Amino acid sequence: MRVLLGIFPLLGVPVIIYNLMALTFGGGPDGSMTMAENISRPFATIGMVAPGAVWTISPGDLLVIVSLGFFFFEILKSTSTGASTIVNHAISMMLFIICLVEFLLLKNFSTSVFFILTLMALLDVLAGVVVTIISARRDFTVGDQNGGGR
Repeated sequence: MRVLLGIFPLLGVPVIIYNLMALTFGGGPDGSMTMAENISRPFATIGMVAPGAVWTISPGDLLVIVSLGFFFFEILKSTSTGASTIVNHAISMMLFIICLVEFLLLKNFSTSVFFILTLMALLDVLAGVVVTIISARRDFTVGDQNGGGR
């Protein structure tokens, strides 16, 4: 089970949630709203300390907040090395490509919230590749120095 969690990109969870939102109630219950209007309508308000200040939270805001948590753990996962890490990077690249295609081609996915999710998927891929390259170069350098090369 742990290997499966190491392979699956955590950012897939918010992308799946967004896909479910876009495909089930993307146009609102009566079809009169666009997806952008639907995910930006307020669903909770929190009174702040400042007099008269209210923090309004929308479904899109909540999804971005949750996605940032998943993104943090995905960046932590990218620092590990091993065969499952390489597979994770490949699946993360596929997730980014899927997000990019959905963002560019599908009406309900052309929102700022989904663009932020797509950007997080891109940064996850870039972070994974950079960390893998740096750690491989470091391992090669250490092996070369201790191996007695030239």
